[in-house]
Formats: sequence, structure tokens, C-alpha cells
Amino acid sequence: MDLQGITPGMKKDDLEHRRDICVAGAWLYRRGFVVATDGNLSLRLDENRVLTSPTGMSKGMLDPADLVVTDLAGRRLEGHREPSSELAMHLTIYGRRPDVRAICHAHPPVATGYAAAGMVLDKALLAECILDLECIPVAPYATPGTPELGNTLEPLIDRYNAILLANHGVVTFGPDLLTAFFRMETTEHIARVTLVTELLGRQVLLTNRDVERLLASRNRSREVSSEPGHARTAESAADDDTARNRRDLEVLLAEALRNLNDHH
Repeated sequence: MDLQGITPGMKKDDLEHRRDICVAGAWLYRRGFVVATDGNLSLRLDENRVLTSPTGMSKGMLDPADLVVTDLAGRRLEGHREPSSELAMHLTIYGRRPDVRAICHAHPPVATGYAAAGMVLDKALLAECILDLECIPVAPYATPGTPELGNTLEPLIDRYNAILLANHGVVTFGPDLLTAFFRMETTEHIARVTLVTELLGRQVLLTNRDVERLLASRNRSREVSSEPGHARTAESAADDDTARNRRDLEVLLAEALRNLNDHH
């Protein structure tokens, strides 16, 4: 069995889907997006069944026979291992997004660093970000493996295809496993570029017009299933800076007035 690549689409038999999850798991592991037994992957086999990675296994060492089939309530239908401990999060996403057929959850280090800092990846720095993800929000922290994790995602699932999980990691999803994986890879790439610009102390953002052109190009090339979030452009960042400077000035004036009153 070829374990080197994944073909796009969902028109495959169950064995091909099993093989694809093993390949994606190996890719996550080799790229350092997961360590030890971190992360999980799943795809929707049909309207009633989900194929998921098992709990407690390295994603870089999966065999097709290790994978587990469950129903949409998380009950095991096939497999000798237990399903992923974070399957509930996957089922929440499938329940809210009928267009989603595959999900990746991993801990890519730079993107997870932004998640741990509570920092949204919303700067219009790269055309690639606008064309696919546009804005990557941060979901509030919830204990991994609990129903609360899915609950914190619910307000974001309809509008985004990649979400940072505070103090935890990243979850990405799409119409097939290859898209879900690529979105994980893109999220980490965006995080790395953002970090470099912050270390350099300078960010030159795309303008509103640049973003409008990219969105028009995206909308022509594919149907958009949900309204995306908005990336911060050069103009919106300038507006934010103006508002921040105004707030800072108000604080300084208030402090000066307090000092003046104290002296009187």
C-alpha cells in the first residue's frame, strides 16, 4: 500500500480512507506538528459513520487496522482500540458544518504559541491567508477531552476553517482530508511569518483594495460555503492604532488631572 501521498476528494473506499489518515498522521509527526501521542484526525465516511485515529497512539506510527469507526454519537462500531479522546470536538464540528468531511487537530509549535498567548492570527500579511483562511480566531480554553472543548468552538465553527485553541493547539477542517491537512500547514506558516515580522519590529499589511481583489478572485474560483472572518488590513490596523493612541492619551490626561488636583 502506498503511504506517500493523499489524493483529493472523498470518493474512496474505507481502506483508502484508512490509509489517508495514516499518511496525514505521519505528515503531522514528521513536520513536528505533533509529538508523542498528541493530536487526532478524523473523516466522515458517510452520513452515519466517522473514521477516527485511536487514543494513546503516536500519529506517526498508525496502521490502517488501528483506526476506529464510530457513529455520530461517538459509539464504537468497528475497531479494537478506543477512539480519540477528543472525538466529541470532531462530532461537534461535523454536526454544525455539513460541508466538512475531515478534521485535523495538532499542536504546531508557533501557531500553538499564539494560541497560548491568546493572540488571533488576523493580519493581512500574506495573499495565501486571504485566499483560504483570512482570519484565524482563538477559542477560549477548555479542558482537552471534555465536552466543554466543543462548546467553546461552537460560536466559531460556522465562520472559520481554522481555529486556535487557547493553551492547547489548532483544529482545521475541510471538504476532504488533504484540505484539512493543508489548512493546518498554512496556519503554522502564517504563524511563523507573523512571528518573524513581529521580531523584526515591522509589518507592512495588505490594503483594503488588495484584500478585496483577493476575495473577488477567491469567490470566482470556488463557491464560498460560509462568511469568513475579516483580516486586519493596513487601513483597519491604522484605525486600531488611532483608537489605541486616543485611549492612551485619555489615560495620560486623566492621570495629569489627578496629579494636578493632588497638588492643590
